[in-house]
Amino acid sequence: QGLANYWASGYDWRTHEARLNEFTQYTTEIDGQNVHFLHVRSPQPDALPLLLTHGWPGSIVEFLDIIGPLTDPASHGGDPADAFHVIAPSIPGFGLSGPTRETGWDITRIAHAWAELMNRLGYERYGAQGGDTGAVISPELGRIDPDHAIGIHVNNLVTIPSGAPGELDELTQSDQQRLQLMQRWQNEMSGYIAVQTTRPQTLAYALTDSPVGQLAWIIEKFKEWTDPAAELPEDAVDRDTLLTNVSLYWLTATAGSSAQLYYEGAKDWFTPKQRSEVPTGIAVFPMDVTIRGLAERDHNVVHWSEFDRGGHFAAMETPDLLVDDVRAFFRTPWPIR
Repeated sequence: QGLANYWASGYDWRTHEARLNEFTQYTTEIDGQNVHFLHVRSPQPDALPLLLTHGWPGSIVEFLDIIGPLTDPASHGGDPADAFHVIAPSIPGFGLSGPTRETGWDITRIAHAWAELMNRLGYERYGAQGGDTGAVISPELGRIDPDHAIGIHVNNLVTIPSGAPGELDELTQSDQQRLQLMQRWQNEMSGYIAVQTTRPQTLAYALTDSPVGQLAWIIEKFKEWTDPAAELPEDAVDRDTLLTNVSLYWLTATAGSSAQLYYEGAKDWFTPKQRSEVPTGIAVFPMDVTIRGLAERDHNVVHWSEFDRGGHFAAMETPDLLVDDVRAFFRTPWPIR
C-alpha cells in the first residue's frame, strides 16, 4: 500500500526516464520482432563485448548500477583491463521489445536473435551474462553460437534433478539446503509459474487493467526472492529503482507478452539439453537454488563463487559483488578451444 501510494504521488518517472536515456539505445527488427537494446561502448577500444540478459520480473533496469563499472572500470576504482562493451537487450515481449505479436518466442529463438544482434554489431567474439531467464538464455547462446560466445557467466542458475539413480547422493550441506529451498519453491512459491505457463492471456487482462495489480504481481517476487535479511523489498533494492522496473511493464503494457515467455518455455523445460562446452562461471547468492553437481552435469564450469549477501536480483542488490565476479571470471585464462 505504501509503495502504491508513493508510486501515485511521489515517484517521478521523468527523472528515471532521463537516467535510462543516459545510455545509448537502439531498436532493430530481428526475425519479425522489434528488439530494443542498450549499447554502451567502453572507453577502452579493445574491451570484450558483454551481452547482458535480464529475467522476469526484471528488465534492463536491473543493469543500471553495473553498466558504468563494467564499461569504465578505471572511473570506478577498477583496472582498465577489465573493461567491457555492454550490450543489454530487452527480451522480446518485455518493455521496449514488446509486446510480441506472434507465438513461438521461446528460449532458443531468443538466443538465435541475440546471436544475430551481436553479428549485426560486428562482434566476432563476446561474453554473455545473465540471471533468472538470462541464466537460461545465456547458456543457450553457448550451445548455438560456440564459435563466437567465448564465455558464459550466470547467477540464479536453476538446476533440475534428472531423477537418475545416485544423482543426489553426495550433496554438500549447502546443496542440501538449496534442494530444500527448491522444494519450498515448488510447494509454496510457484503460483505465478502455474498461471504464466498455462493462462498468460487471462492474467494479462487483469494486470494491464490495474496498476496496483501489476505492482503487486511483481513486488511479491522481490519480497520473496531478495536477500532474506531484508524485511521489505525496498530494503534490498532502492525503492525508485523497483518502481522504474514496474513502470516499464505498466507503460508498455507488456504484462501478458512477458508472461508468454513462460508459456513458450514450459513446452521443453524438462527436456534434457546438450551439455555446453563453453567455459562457464556461476555465482550463487542467497535464494539461489544452484546445485554444483547438477550445474557441472550440464555446463563446463570453470569458475564457481558463493556469496552470503544479496539475492535473486544480484545486479540490483549487490552490484559490487556481481561486477567483481564477472571481472574475475573473464580474467581467467581458459584453454583455447
